Amino acid sequence: MTNRQILQAMSGLMAGMFVAILAGTVVANALPTIIADLGASQSSYTWVVTAELLAMTATVPLWGKLSDLFDKKLLLQLSLGMFVVGSLLAGFSHGVDLLIFSRVVQGIGAGGLTALAQVVMAAIIPPRRLGKYAGIFGAVFAIGTVAGPLVGGVLVDTSWLGWRWCFFIGVPFALLAIALLQRTLRLPAVARREVKIDFLGAFLIVAGVCALLIWVTLAGNEFDWASWQTAALTGAGVLLLVAAVFVEARTAEPVIPLDIFRNRTVTLTTVASLLVGVAMFGGTVFLSQYFQVSLGKSPTVAGLMSLPMILGLLVSSTVAGQVISKTGVWKRYLVAGAVIMTVGLGLLSTIDADTSFTLLSVYMAVLGIGVGMLMQNLVLAAQNDVPASELGAATSVLSFFRSMGGTIGTSVLGAILANRVASEMTKGLDAAGIPSGGDGGGESSVPDMSTLPEPVRQIVEHAYGVATADLFLVATPCALLALLTVVFIKEKPLKTTSGMERLAAEAGAATETDKTVVGS
Repeated sequence: MTNRQILQAMSGLMAGMFVAILAGTVVANALPTIIADLGASQSSYTWVVTAELLAMTATVPLWGKLSDLFDKKLLLQLSLGMFVVGSLLAGFSHGVDLLIFSRVVQGIGAGGLTALAQVVMAAIIPPRRLGKYAGIFGAVFAIGTVAGPLVGGVLVDTSWLGWRWCFFIGVPFALLAIALLQRTLRLPAVARREVKIDFLGAFLIVAGVCALLIWVTLAGNEFDWASWQTAALTGAGVLLLVAAVFVEARTAEPVIPLDIFRNRTVTLTTVASLLVGVAMFGGTVFLSQYFQVSLGKSPTVAGLMSLPMILGLLVSSTVAGQVISKTGVWKRYLVAGAVIMTVGLGLLSTIDADTSFTLLSVYMAVLGIGVGMLMQNLVLAAQNDVPASELGAATSVLSFFRSMGGTIGTSVLGAILANRVASEMTKGLDAAGIPSGGDGGGESSVPDMSTLPEPVRQIVEHAYGVATADLFLVATPCALLALLTVVFIKEKPLKTTSGMERLAAEAGAATETDKTVVGS
């Protein structure tokens, strides 16, 4: 494909990716209003957030495997269609139960978009040329991440629109993406002699992953980490996943081919993706809360304050991608990205309520530069080293483990934040001679800063500043482990043929082998 044809094909992919990112970010500032309007509880708030993430994470491997078996363009359009249905259901919800169900549907669609966009990119663009287009992914990610909370805040504050438009706004973009994909994406049909869908393996994987993700999401909030609920959920999750491994090892078309983990590059990039998810998403998800509570900024300003990190990610992913495409050398950028990400997290572990925005911007930019050099190139390294017939499975496995790492990191670090905030507030209130209630036990609600008297407000700001710094300190060793993992990845020359070309070549080689066997 020429550059123009690739850019035309990417227009639909980028519209779809924008929809997926927007779905997760546009409701961030609207959720308090949504929950209050529907008369729901704090636990419902948690489930509205969690439902989409669970569904997206659990279904990514299934979409990846389906892309190795069926028409990738049709699957992309199907995932966008599911997103449209989920968005309409959410927008018309008059009860929290329907809203949570609609978020599950949205999550399934977003899982398809997350996995399939990168699979299709690998199918139409050779690894050697893939780097130069990474900047477009970064731009879409940056725009969706920054614009989402701002748009959500405007929609909620506009009386003639309201929170329901936070869900409706993604529908036209999804429909546009479906139309663009139909018009611009041309993928040759690849005939397969037989298609067997491993329904039992798919069920066991989804059930096992959901059990473990529900545990890490709710533990520390809805129940204690050491409790019977923990034992039940972890026990069930482990048993289901052990059964899934048993089934996957014996089926003809496994959802996650276990053979791909014999590939050293896939195994190491998978481990690195998990650690990046824990360090990156687990640490940065609480930055907005730090901006609003500890620094006293509004939700809109808090959204704008994350720009240095997003811009750092965008610039580094674009520049590294261009250089990799020209030189074909990629490992040094993985190692450099892991080093810079570790340094960025270490710097952010020094912040407090009095840190200047200039210094904070530098720290966030350093983190963004590291992540931009590392995250997308982990996928490139894995895609370059697997057979074309396993591109979908390998790509989705990396996306799956990165999302799971983010979920685990968010939950565990969230519990650490709650306990650290509670202990710091108790200490500060006792020192000021103010009754604290003295339980020190990790309250889940965030105080309304505008209603607090000045002495208490300063104590709360200090508590959130110290606790947020602790999160980055805990996340730093995960980044260091990711660096050690990346060091052991073996650099191999980037292939100059696309996934579809390699697949055709593999099919031709298999046919020749069959003819030779028959002839003999």
